[in-house]
Amino acid sequence: MIDGVSPLTKAIGRVRSLDEAAMAAARSRQQTMTKPPGSLGRLEELAVWLAGVRRTERPRLERKLVVIAAADHGVARRGVSAYPQAVTAQMVANIISGGAAVNALARHAGVEVLAVDAGVIEPLAPREGLHSLPIGQGTDDMTVGPAMRRDQALACLEAGVELAARLQADAVVLGDMGIGNTTAAAALAAVFTGASPETVCGPGTGLDTEGVRTKVAAVETALAVNRPDAEDPIGVLAAVGGFELGFLAGVAIGTAARGVPVVLDGYPTTAAALVAAALCADVLPYLLASHRSAEPGHAVALDHLGLTPLLDLGLRLGEGTGGLLALGLLEAAARVHDEMATFEEAGVSGPAAKQPAT
Repeated sequence: MIDGVSPLTKAIGRVRSLDEAAMAAARSRQQTMTKPPGSLGRLEELAVWLAGVRRTERPRLERKLVVIAAADHGVARRGVSAYPQAVTAQMVANIISGGAAVNALARHAGVEVLAVDAGVIEPLAPREGLHSLPIGQGTDDMTVGPAMRRDQALACLEAGVELAARLQADAVVLGDMGIGNTTAAAALAAVFTGASPETVCGPGTGLDTEGVRTKVAAVETALAVNRPDAEDPIGVLAAVGGFELGFLAGVAIGTAARGVPVVLDGYPTTAAALVAAALCADVLPYLLASHRSAEPGHAVALDHLGLTPLLDLGLRLGEGTGGLLALGLLEAAARVHDEMATFEEAGVSGPAAKQPAT
């Protein structure tokens, strides 16, 4: 804390509205380019949105980054995942080594990968490409009490804000890794959207029908035991969230404060966005929903945030994979907007003038 003001509070105060002048200039440019107006559909909308985020008529995405935050969840002991908890640390090691799906897609898209140990139970040795937070080794079991202390929830958020302030990127994709984190995401979604646990719980890593019932019961119990209040976002995060979800919420706020687009991946990162938006509604215009996952609660969370996803591919992996696919579309929109010639530059006739009615 500096001068009595926390990094989180400072970041929230720095989030500005999108630049309407830049967006207006971008719309005007779209009308002069060698194509029928509106013929590139949502790509044109993305270019205009990006202009407003980056506060320039012709934005470019030179450096792109995916931040993958990993943590363990105490609720995993309740049988809410098809995989053992040890997979979290194992997959972080796989990501750092470059062997995960997110690494393949990042190489394809020319995106840097940063893995964050936001609270993995198994100690991870320091390695290049790994950022570690001294917050805790896995959350507590939310079905018997709060997942974390309030000071830990705040520490997660502020760690995300502080990391975002150091990232020199033109676009940031949020990714996640953590056995049990779709249960935490479902609990957060239930609180912030008001939806029932049955509506927001899904198969996650591949649960069968009985497994989904177990997850629903865990979320119901966690909500009954902790009684989280949506008007207290930090309290909600402490009660039923996860270290990585709080961290990613902080990254979203800090990234928006820098005037940089935040690309959401699937259900857990969208749950993190629910926390971020509850703390700072001005973050919402900076969020881009990459895809709608196969998790039923994801659509509920997206609708609550008012976000329309770019893709619907049945994805449910996480890691930032869907975010990277959508980032390719965002970059394509930016390049077309910047590089396409205007009618005047190309010597191409524009739309014919309407003839007056006789």
